[in-house]
Amino acid sequence: MDIFMILSLIGGLALFLYGMEMMGDGLKKLAGGKLESILAKLTSSRWKGFLLGLVVTAVIQSSSATTVMLVGFVNSGIMQLGQTISIIMGANIGTTVTAWLLSTADIQGTALLIRLFKPESFTPILALIGLLMTMTGKTDKKRNTGTILIGFAVLMFGMEMMSDAVSGLRDNETFIKLLTMFSNPVLGILVGTVFTAVIQSSSASVGVLQALSLSCAIPYSTAIPVILGQNIGTTITPIISSISGNTESKRVAMACLYIKLIGVVVVVGLFYLLNSFMDFAFMSQNVSALSIAAIHTLFNILSTVILIPFCSAIEKLTVKTIKGKAVVEEADDFATLDDRFLAMPSFAVEKCKDLVCKMASISGDAFEKAAKLLDHFDEAEFNAVKELESKIDKYEDKTSTYLVKIAEHNMSSKDSKVVTELLHCVGDIERISDHALSIAEAAKEVFDKEIQFSDKAKADIHIINAAVAEILALTVKALETEDISVAQRVEPLEQVIDRLKRKIKNGHITRLRQGDCTMELGFILSDLLNNYARISDHCSNIAVCYIEIAIDSFETHEYLNQVKYGGEGGFGDMYEEFKKKYYME
Repeated sequence: MDIFMILSLIGGLALFLYGMEMMGDGLKKLAGGKLESILAKLTSSRWKGFLLGLVVTAVIQSSSATTVMLVGFVNSGIMQLGQTISIIMGANIGTTVTAWLLSTADIQGTALLIRLFKPESFTPILALIGLLMTMTGKTDKKRNTGTILIGFAVLMFGMEMMSDAVSGLRDNETFIKLLTMFSNPVLGILVGTVFTAVIQSSSASVGVLQALSLSCAIPYSTAIPVILGQNIGTTITPIISSISGNTESKRVAMACLYIKLIGVVVVVGLFYLLNSFMDFAFMSQNVSALSIAAIHTLFNILSTVILIPFCSAIEKLTVKTIKGKAVVEEADDFATLDDRFLAMPSFAVEKCKDLVCKMASISGDAFEKAAKLLDHFDEAEFNAVKELESKIDKYEDKTSTYLVKIAEHNMSSKDSKVVTELLHCVGDIERISDHALSIAEAAKEVFDKEIQFSDKAKADIHIINAAVAEILALTVKALETEDISVAQRVEPLEQVIDRLKRKIKNGHITRLRQGDCTMELGFILSDLLNNYARISDHCSNIAVCYIEIAIDSFETHEYLNQVKYGGEGGFGDMYEEFKKKYYME
């Protein structure tokens, strides 16, 4: 093997791996985090988990990515160890789809129709279509689809380049002896394991073997043990991922390893036992790329059929191997902000959305408690408001930090915009909790100084309290239900709250002139009104952020002008509805 052949082989391998990475990224973005969310929720039965694992992995084309997600799910308390085992088995079969795509390079024949199905005929067309889609596509879906097509074309070109580079080895005696040495099942499995562990992708390592088979005479006796070893080697990724996790997440990685090891041991034992009696003639024949794909799939199907009835036994085995207490305490609020999910930015964004919803709900609770203190002050409830405000501060810190981490990763333009908007929402929600605490402190001041608002002032405060409580409830509901019609009701109510603030201030000035109110109470009332108005402003900001995400438009001022003055979304009708509901003389 000369230096030029080595350089060509390395170049082909680099292109192949880059194309696979590019195609995988496009597939993950196209999936948009929805598949991972389904995977995390719908695992109530063994067979459902198996099918979900198969489908998700077939779509994102990486069993390693799926198992790393499972490690993260268990580490975060989203799933239990027992739920992951059947999913892993499904993922093992789902990842074999790539090998079947690559096997098209092995299509033989000179007929026009057959030649059209050969990669060298259709991949240039796919590359051109993909390039046009990425350059001219106006939606993420089109651009991601283009990335997938380009990635597939690049990996097929890399595969062809590797095949051409090693074509001279077909008659090389040294290379033939090396292949014969790998016919030893133990050595072949070891080589496949090590190579796959290095590049951390069984799909890629199987693809490399397929590329070699196109130009080199690789017998079945060599290919079979190498393929089996490749299946073991792919477990290195979840093992590495679990190192920083808890006991349960380490058990998930160990379950991956056990499923592959036991499957290989059982299949190797049965196959070579039968071979010793029947002496399979095909073992000395040369394997094709199509046959490699078939062997890869057949092994995973056989091992799944054999092992899926023993999911509970595998779980017990992993528990005995990885000793330690399972996590039984209450899950950390921020456990879902797991760095493992950053490899799937769309899913990580979904987890942040969930936390932002919870954060908004807590802020709503803080306001509700604070508002009640104006009527009946209680020291314990006042302290509860302070604790909730501190909790929101922690949410803001953790969530914002994680969102910034997500922003550092390659993701779709829509996800990038959602991250930006969520960062704004987190800041607004944190400010709502600050204003809720300010209202509680105003209530404490009234209580400590033993002063009271006039009956009219109390009545006015009750009205604006109710309006602010409703705008908070609408905001939280809009975030939780992702209902754009609910979000559109926030801005009209915000305008009504601004109107109530002006009317209450004017009423206070009148009472001040009549001697029915004091300057001291006036300052407290002014602070209260400012806090109410600011809370409603922040609710408006959050609602507008959500609407912008939903309609994929990010022009806040333009949107607000349209709804206020353009009559969009029935703004005028909703404004009149709220004005009547919170009527103030």
